[in-house]
Amino acid sequence: MVNEDEPQHMERRRLLLDDFLPERLARHEPMVRRLCRDYMDRFIDRGHADLVNDIFYEIPLTVALHFLGVPDEGAERLRQFAVAHTLNTWGRPPPEEQIEIAENVGRFWQTANEILDDMIANPDGEGWMYETVRQHFKHPDIVPESYMRSMMMAILAAAHETTSNATANAFWTLLTHRDAWEEICENPALIPSAVEECLRVAGSIIAWRRIATDDAELGGVKIPKGGKLLIVQASANRDAAHWENPDQVDIYRDNAVEHLTFGYGAHQCMGKNIGRMEMRVFLEEFTRRLPHMRLVPGQTFENLRNISFRGPARLLVEWDPAQNPERHDPSILDRAMSFPIGAPVRDDTLRRVVVQEVRDEATGVRSYRLADPRGKALPKWTPGSHVDLVAGGFRRKYSLCGDAQDSSTYQIAILREEDGRGGSRHFHDTLEAGATVHIAGPRNHFRLDEGAESYVLVAGGIGITPILAMADRLRTLGRPYRLHYCGATRAAMALLERVMRDHGDRLRLHVSDEGTRLDMAAELTGVGAGTQVYACGPERMLEALQDLARGWPEGTLHYEYFSAGASGLDPSREHGFEVVLADSDMTIQVAPDETVFEALRRAGVDLQTDCGEGLCGTCEARVLEGEIDHRDRVLSRAERDRGDRMMTCCSRARGRRLVLAL
Repeated sequence: MVNEDEPQHMERRRLLLDDFLPERLARHEPMVRRLCRDYMDRFIDRGHADLVNDIFYEIPLTVALHFLGVPDEGAERLRQFAVAHTLNTWGRPPPEEQIEIAENVGRFWQTANEILDDMIANPDGEGWMYETVRQHFKHPDIVPESYMRSMMMAILAAAHETTSNATANAFWTLLTHRDAWEEICENPALIPSAVEECLRVAGSIIAWRRIATDDAELGGVKIPKGGKLLIVQASANRDAAHWENPDQVDIYRDNAVEHLTFGYGAHQCMGKNIGRMEMRVFLEEFTRRLPHMRLVPGQTFENLRNISFRGPARLLVEWDPAQNPERHDPSILDRAMSFPIGAPVRDDTLRRVVVQEVRDEATGVRSYRLADPRGKALPKWTPGSHVDLVAGGFRRKYSLCGDAQDSSTYQIAILREEDGRGGSRHFHDTLEAGATVHIAGPRNHFRLDEGAESYVLVAGGIGITPILAMADRLRTLGRPYRLHYCGATRAAMALLERVMRDHGDRLRLHVSDEGTRLDMAAELTGVGAGTQVYACGPERMLEALQDLARGWPEGTLHYEYFSAGASGLDPSREHGFEVVLADSDMTIQVAPDETVFEALRRAGVDLQTDCGEGLCGTCEARVLEGEIDHRDRVLSRAERDRGDRMMTCCSRARGRRLVLAL
């Protein structure tokens, strides 16, 4: 199915999707847990194991066969030949192995089709292949016999080896990064996010083959129609333009779920959630029963020779059986933790920090220095990054404004908004030194391009927080920049002393009550090719800058708003419309009381979002037809005028129809 084009692909996918729904997949979890415990019982008192051969290869295969509905006698026959399919399709075996592999592929095909013949003759059994047979009888044009016969082999390889390899990679990754392993042993609620991070940094599917359906250009490289492509997801999963600290293993990474290991869009892996569930069960059982397990030192890791799949051929671990927790407390076996089927729950992926210091920085502005409670280093961040601060039922985004080279603490500054939604007031009133809070991130939607010739930085009020971090970075790099800092009074200008100390020779202060308000047209007359302008501040200032930027080269101005303004959904003033997904051949109705993003997720389209307010750009979709009612704070006026992109979390259709490239 992953290699099918539309419209056949989506027609089949819809007919065959029910067994992959979360409520159906949850029925398999008890079997996965029982198998995991039974296999662990075989070696838990031995003190050593090869996790691949002792457990991770066998259980995903058993689960895959059970999911398909293959009877036990057929399962034993298929086990012998499963790996040959992967080596034949994706590998380059040496000549002396090719004949044996080809013969095993033939036996695999023969055995699979004999089992399928039995299913066709008796189609009332349980399992995905039985359901496929029944759909074949109902819709032979959509699910033809040739499709069933090819899928009997392909789905087994997809469901088995990818999960087996992903699990081995995850344990290899976590045991190598011991701090992460110990964190999930201490707090099992982090297991779902740890699984996503392992899929990002060490997924089992690293590349896929495709053919370009039209002429295209990517990163300045022209791709002709019909060009053969190798799509390397593993590279995208470490793209520094998307991930902060892409090479670091961070189980608290709240956007790890955006990895491409499962693919993206209409062809995203149907079985992703059963794979997630198996990996979570493995981790939950091992961290509870063998938290003291460690990698055997000095071992080397080898993969099957192929271009798309990665997983170690063996994974050697050891432990002291005398320290097994269940020897001292048998009730540990009864403390299993289950997780909802699907992507991680957002609020479970939070990092606990302590407030180390609180300072009054200006009238109504306080800064908060945050640190890990155990003194561990926090993830590095880049200028423009923010964290979500979570406390007292509030979750708000604040830019990081401290020393980016100091990984021991984060610094944020919060402006108290008396007429806001209550978050800033709560933080001001309750957060004191020693308090424990939670954060998510860092993430960066306001990234500094370090390759420009010169820079103009413009900050208004509390907007100094991301701009100051950018100024710090530019000074370190030795790049030419000018910094304009605007405020009503000096007393209300946060971090002013530091700004003047560190950037005084590049600084222009614009203080309203001193009569030095910023004259944008005069101060920014020299902006041209090679100059980048970064701005953060109140809405009026940013609107004026956008007016001025109409005469600048496209892409010169970059800005970040404090809030979404009046972009929220008011059902009493909205109208419903339809969204056509061109790539998926689907039509979705968007009601007056829901966003496009919510309607897409309701229909099973796997799109991501972060802010949910049109501030970050995560939920962007390409628009092919229809007039857009833009309500975001991401796109420039020129980008809006082109009408080919929208933020699905807030923007809507002006008319009754939009066509999206999804």
